[in-house]
Amino acid sequence: MKKILSVLIVSVLSSTALAATYQIDPDHTNARFSIDHFKTSTNVGGFYGLTGQLEFDQNKHTGSIDISIPANSIHTGSPQLTRHLQGADFFNTAQHPQIRFVSRKFNFKGDKLASVDGNLTMRGQTHPVRLTAQKFNCYDNPILKTLTCGGDFTTNIDRTLWGMDYLVDIGITKTVLLTIQVEAGRK
Repeated sequence: MKKILSVLIVSVLSSTALAATYQIDPDHTNARFSIDHFKTSTNVGGFYGLTGQLEFDQNKHTGSIDISIPANSIHTGSPQLTRHLQGADFFNTAQHPQIRFVSRKFNFKGDKLASVDGNLTMRGQTHPVRLTAQKFNCYDNPILKTLTCGGDFTTNIDRTLWGMDYLVDIGITKTVLLTIQVEAGRK
């Protein structure tokens, strides 16, 4: 009987431990993109140094996330392409230094986080997006010494909605695959 009671107490305590505020870990969080380049290859790049916080309650199937992405942190592996993407044809980082995603709703399928609905703001324009959870988990992080939750999320966006229509008319697709990888440690 003592053993059953102990298991029940541990189970209750561990499930309530997930209801918390989590700080984004910038070392394990990034936003990456890939876009078809004239149907020959795929251009890729990423943003680093993301900040923000995650609220998550596994038992209530609720959560929220607010992520700030420094637009000038963009990196493609090509200095010329990176400079072009920072310019007015694309992210215009001088006038719009931050990209931001703010959730409206966490969607669950059973006990698993399936997707996150929210608003993505780039270049001063905000549009709704749904990030699909490819995976999501919480674990005791031996490095941060705290409970950490995170996962990989993807969506396809139409870049022209944010005013990035450079070369759409001659063959570069307007559809961009966006992948956001998040890890956040409990405060």
